[in-house]
Amino acid sequence: MKVLITGGAGFIGSHLSERHLQRGDEVYIIDDLSTGSIENIEHIKDLPSFHYHLDTVTNHRLVAELVDLCDVVYHLAAAVGVKLIVESPVRTIETNIRGTEVVLEHAAKKRKRVLITSTSEVYGKRERVPFREDDDLVMGATNKGRWSYACSKAIDEFLAIAYWKEKKVPTVIARLFNTVGPRQTGRYGMVIPSFVRQALRGDDITVYGDGSQSRCFTHVNDVVGALMNLIEHPQAVGDVYNIGSTQEVSILQVAERIKELTDSDSPITFLPYEKAYEEGFEDMLRRVPDITKIHNLTGYQPTFRLDEILMSVVDYERSKQVRRYGSPAPIEFQS
Repeated sequence: MKVLITGGAGFIGSHLSERHLQRGDEVYIIDDLSTGSIENIEHIKDLPSFHYHLDTVTNHRLVAELVDLCDVVYHLAAAVGVKLIVESPVRTIETNIRGTEVVLEHAAKKRKRVLITSTSEVYGKRERVPFREDDDLVMGATNKGRWSYACSKAIDEFLAIAYWKEKKVPTVIARLFNTVGPRQTGRYGMVIPSFVRQALRGDDITVYGDGSQSRCFTHVNDVVGALMNLIEHPQAVGDVYNIGSTQEVSILQVAERIKELTDSDSPITFLPYEKAYEEGFEDMLRRVPDITKIHNLTGYQPTFRLDEILMSVVDYERSKQVRRYGSPAPIEFQS
């Protein structure tokens, strides 16, 4: 079939493109490269069944053409990463809401199936875990820019469900929990690629806060498989599904494990949130998904354990060092 992926040159989007191409599908992507990278699709961009457009998802004419051409739409284009969200809240809100409006508007004309990727961030300051899809959402104050991303993605979800209920556009929502793997950038606050690069270079491995905050990391291959199963399942329409792992680990434990796996001499240091982001920054202490719903529907079960996830990033970053510097050895200078 023909597939449209917005944000297709991003971390998850590029892996999703690969999987569809491997299956024999024709893939169309749109990406403005604001957080994606042409490097992510360099190995597939010349394939005859892959078509890429370097443009914004708010380009009505282009989106209308691509939606009309394709059978299904994955809407991944969004502002991502805590650092970007804190520094650019206007961009975060506008990118997330406007882009989703445009995609849904044009999908509605032909009732094309759309999968909207959302985030575990929408659970906000909720403390009771695991998080279920029908739990109440607990947002922080509006003067805390950190919550603008969560609110904008929650609005995306409301929009998607409204388009299904009112206009019968077959929409599906996937809430992703800390997806990790090769090609993920640490530029916007993604913790594992940042830790791995610091460890390989011999820099301080910098943990924000005291490191007691915990997450459940999921390999991108597991996430891509789950997304493909959801978009094709007839009973998934009009509903929300968590996608993640249930293996909970603290950020400090992740730093320690990466240090061990890379055999690094890097010291682990701690940076207060207010210095890393902004005064009064608030974080989610735990993020643990209940994945019963998607398991019952599609049989989803994460297959990658934490060490496998970490090593996939370590191997990728080491291969990048070989390509750039001709040696897998750690870089011996500080930037």
